[in-house]
Amino acid sequence: MRNVSRFTTELPVDRVTAFSWHERDGAFERLTPPWEDVRVLAREGGIRDGRVTLEIARGPVKLTWRLRHEDFRPDEQFVDVQEDGPFEHWRHIHRFEDAPGGRSVLRDEIEWEPPLGVAGDRFAVPIVEKDLDRMFRFRHTRLAQDLEAHARFADRPRLRVAISGGSGMVGRTLGYFLTTGGHTVVPLVRDEAAARDGAGILFDIGGGRIDEDALRQVDAVVHLAGEPIQALRWTDEKKRAIRDSRVKGTELISRTMAQLHDGPDTLVCASAVGFYGGRGDAVVNEETSKGRGFLADTVEAWEGATRRAKGAGIRVVHVRLGLVLSPSGGALPRMLWAFKSGLAGRIGTGRQYVPWIDLDDATGIFHHALMEPSVRGVVLGTAPHPVTNATFTDVLGRILNRPTVIPVPSLAVRAALGQMGVELLLRGQRARPERTLESGYVYRFEGLEDSLRHQLGRSSTAVVPSRS
Repeated sequence: MRNVSRFTTELPVDRVTAFSWHERDGAFERLTPPWEDVRVLAREGGIRDGRVTLEIARGPVKLTWRLRHEDFRPDEQFVDVQEDGPFEHWRHIHRFEDAPGGRSVLRDEIEWEPPLGVAGDRFAVPIVEKDLDRMFRFRHTRLAQDLEAHARFADRPRLRVAISGGSGMVGRTLGYFLTTGGHTVVPLVRDEAAARDGAGILFDIGGGRIDEDALRQVDAVVHLAGEPIQALRWTDEKKRAIRDSRVKGTELISRTMAQLHDGPDTLVCASAVGFYGGRGDAVVNEETSKGRGFLADTVEAWEGATRRAKGAGIRVVHVRLGLVLSPSGGALPRMLWAFKSGLAGRIGTGRQYVPWIDLDDATGIFHHALMEPSVRGVVLGTAPHPVTNATFTDVLGRILNRPTVIPVPSLAVRAALGQMGVELLLRGQRARPERTLESGYVYRFEGLEDSLRHQLGRSSTAVVPSRS
């Protein structure tokens, strides 16, 4: 039986701007919910007349979905049609209409038919309807927020941005966000052959090399690369790798940019709230002095490695990131496993603060730092309202409807994870992003529950669904 699901939302920009966003690289990735395991296997052309082949994983099951774009009407409509995949029939119409006040309306209409005939109608239809509602609430919320963020800088030139660490969660997301806004992203790559083939700009930390001629062609550099800090334990070798990957890489970029003279004039570097060490209930901000511990010492050296660029007059911004929340990577997926298994509870006393931030706000702050020339020095990449570990645990448990009654004693954390467990889990920072707010950045998610509901697809905002 054919079903029709409709989802409508008003967008904060005009119809032409909204449509153009969908034509750019990264649009599909920005609209894919982070809880979905979707991979693009092949892509040909764009929404005008192209095709895309996807692999969708649901647990151990992997499905291939081939879609064709057709019925393209500039600034008005495009259509996705299933050529092969999990549905008996799938046709998705994207319509764009004018709205008063220079705004627009997006109407998504999906004609679909589940497989397996009568059995599919009986059992699959309620599941698909629920999944579609969940997906389009997320899509329309993110789309409206992205368009609004880009609109704030609509009068500024589009940038050519080099990004290191572009394959990581933040770098990948930032890249898609920038390209849909009309910017050009060029990855910094370690593979010399890939650089020669045009896949990016050579960035060889071990050999101390960057392709200077290619770097001259960009307007700004975002430096995110670094050895992951999470491990079973911090051995001396692991700590050396964590520190060296950050300090040496940053020194190489800083030194090279300082020598170019006619190269990029902005360097935005990732940093970390570990700079403050453990501060208990004390509020910390960008002006707060350095704390104690391995992470504090590492961040001090990491940020200090930009001194050559600063001395050459390059605008340098350090984004001290907190715990970045998304089910697509980082710490949250591991938390979800524990919560869904009923094994979750506060860690230690639960009184240590969690300086969290939504993934879209983390990437938004990097974008803001790139586009707003008044932003310099340290800004905090954390939400305005940090919560204690106990509160974080309660909120996530409530959203997932799972118990949170199994605490993890401090002694167990110390025994199992050593120094890493102490600095990452038992110590916290009650971080308040004063400079970030003063610089004019507008947060998408100031509250933890709103962020988690959005990222996990449990929100009830933004989209107006209907079915027939």
